[in-house]
Amino acid sequence: MRAVVKDPPLVALAARCTGVVQEARRRHRTSALATAALGRALAGAALLAATLKGEESITIRVVGDGPLGGIIAEGRAGGAVRGYVENPGVELPTASPGKLDVGRGVGTGHLYVTRDMGLKEPYTGRAPLVSGEIGKDLAYYLATSEQTPSAVALGVLVEPRGRVRAAGGLLVQVLPGGEGASGLERLEANLHGLPAPSTLIEEGKTPEEIILGALSGFDVMFSPPQPVFYRCRCTRARLLEALATVDLDDAAPGEVLEARCHFCGRVYRVPVEEVRNLVRPPAAPSPP
Repeated sequence: MRAVVKDPPLVALAARCTGVVQEARRRHRTSALATAALGRALAGAALLAATLKGEESITIRVVGDGPLGGIIAEGRAGGAVRGYVENPGVELPTASPGKLDVGRGVGTGHLYVTRDMGLKEPYTGRAPLVSGEIGKDLAYYLATSEQTPSAVALGVLVEPRGRVRAAGGLLVQVLPGGEGASGLERLEANLHGLPAPSTLIEEGKTPEEIILGALSGFDVMFSPPQPVFYRCRCTRARLLEALATVDLDDAAPGEVLEARCHFCGRVYRVPVEEVRNLVRPPAAPSPP
């Protein structure tokens, strides 16, 4: 859900991602900690992708030195998201009762955001991780790398047995010309008193209601909502295209190659000869 305010110029986006994060957990068999970390990244990608069009996409990469390893989340125009965490089985002691220690799991490093707007080359920006909690890191990236003051709240509630109880996010940005405008104190007060998005979603709040809470007292205009769903773009044809660049000289006749998609866990089995036939030059015509 996307909404704008004209005075001061603001944009707010909210996403309910419970089903998306549960699907990611099912596909990757993530621990509670990995579910929370990946779920926050997926929610962030969904928020940033909410204004994209056509074939545009955005990818968040969290590269830290913690035990979770790298975290990748991609969002595309239309609401499709996908992602994975490098070490999905990692567990750590809780930071406090009921709070998963995502920051320790991520560690120190950098956050990268790649925007593919259909131009010749995608644009990638980066910023250091300031907390490892992903929401604060994304807000810092937007403020420093893209010069857009932003408040970002991302949350995932995971039950003791691992099921995702609630997940989602909220992003509020001050648009150019809004810095120092009157009314920002009210916005700060609203955001300071707002519970975590996952808590609001667990209470049954819709993305529209979450935005209205964040922008209470402002004249809010909403855009039509769009769904958020987990969808991978991998296909057998894409895999064959990638394998066509691999040196298969040492592969035995009749050997079957096996490849697993990082994003969805789907396993493809491809005979070596099928790949060789793709790159084998056509036979020369017989002389007359």
